[in-house]
Amino acid sequence: MQRCIQLAQNGEAGAAPNPMVGAVVVCDGHIIGEGYHRRCGGPHAEVNAIASVQQKHLLSRSTIYVSLEPCAHYGKTPPCTDLIIQSGIPRVVVGCTDPFTKVNGLGIKKLKDAGCEVIVGVLEQECRELNRRFFTFHQKHRPWITLKWAQSKDGFIDRLRRAEEEPMHFSNALTQTLVHRLRAQHQAILVGTTTALMDNPTLTTRYWKGPNPLRLTIDRHNSLPKHLHLKDGSTPTVIYTQENIDEILDDLYKRGIQSLLIEGGAKLLQNFIDKDLWDEAHIEIAAVCLKQGIVAPSLTNEMLKSQENYGGQFIQHYRHIL
Repeated sequence: MQRCIQLAQNGEAGAAPNPMVGAVVVCDGHIIGEGYHRRCGGPHAEVNAIASVQQKHLLSRSTIYVSLEPCAHYGKTPPCTDLIIQSGIPRVVVGCTDPFTKVNGLGIKKLKDAGCEVIVGVLEQECRELNRRFFTFHQKHRPWITLKWAQSKDGFIDRLRRAEEEPMHFSNALTQTLVHRLRAQHQAILVGTTTALMDNPTLTTRYWKGPNPLRLTIDRHNSLPKHLHLKDGSTPTVIYTQENIDEILDDLYKRGIQSLLIEGGAKLLQNFIDKDLWDEAHIEIAAVCLKQGIVAPSLTNEMLKSQENYGGQFIQHYRHIL
């Protein structure tokens, strides 16, 4: 199952909005086939793993390990359960069940009804963590929410300034690249009205290979000027005319957005924190002190997962706990 998880991670850039899945076929203690879900609309992990087995007669006494429950419905591809059954594989080990309503235990039931031995829950937490965004989307009906900001050592995200003045730049070349990688890992990115106006961000992945996220901002009074990057038409952008967070998240769910990155500003970030609507946070802490300015948001119900030093800049990674 650890190998399944390792394989599944190779699909990070192409599998969405489908989950990342890895599969391994084992016979007599040896791996004889393996695969992962490379891209949405393409063959699933089980299909690739079974196809990679050179000696097909070994399948009748093999075990297939899959990080996520095999599908039992017709979507863009046929059901993986049908292929497993037709291949004569007698034993299936599943990391965790699939919360998608068209699967959600039906794949396991179908395999059992066909006479397969099915074991569920091997490295379950690790398998759920792998597809935390997919699980959150289907179980909570909202995207996985990541908060991101940079701040001074003494807790300010910017100095007090006028719109024509440049914002503080806390990131170095390396951490700026990591920000763009984070953007590429999310389907949508949101900033508030003040950030859109004062910082004029592009919110793209210029320094990282990957798709630009759907750009989002809020403009209740339709006052944002046309010269802003967010209005340049270079990449899809949605401008909300209301500030209701629940309504925004509901709209993103309807759009099929499974991951949302929030980059600012302080008020917007704190609103999500206060409503307990966040899942992880990346906070960059620079070595400089401002002594005064705009106070950084304050996390609640957080757990520090890691802290890395990038040339004197610290990036802290938190998870939300309830």
